[in-house]
Amino acid sequence: MRKKVPMLTVDGVVLRKGKVLLIKRSAYPYEGYWALPGGFVELGETVEDAVVREIKEETDLTCEPVRVVGVYSDPKRDPRGHTITLAYILKIICGVAKKTDEAAEVKYFGFGDLPEKIAFDHGKIICDARKVL
Repeated sequence: MRKKVPMLTVDGVVLRKGKVLLIKRSAYPYEGYWALPGGFVELGETVEDAVVREIKEETDLTCEPVRVVGVYSDPKRDPRGHTITLAYILKIICGVAKKTDEAAEVKYFGFGDLPEKIAFDHGKIICDARKVL
């Protein structure tokens, strides 16, 4: 019998002119909440490739990981089930952030001007990212 294990995800802190890029979620969970771009790591994919792919899919930006912010593993961080995320700070290589099929809206926010409704534990990730900058 196969044992249940946590799912692996990635989240990206994309910065531009001292502001962090957030997407407005268009699906469950946290529909209508702001979140960092990110998602599930696919089988055979590195976490670095996964975060670059997820950001491209959700914002149309081409980015490159710069450093790890941290690992977040609270079993209650995602209502769909136990996930562990590896959060990265990324720099933009090219492109302009725009909404896609996976994001209802994209917007840059100042660290002191974050929206009230932030999904998952992304508020903590953003706070931790600010500390390592």
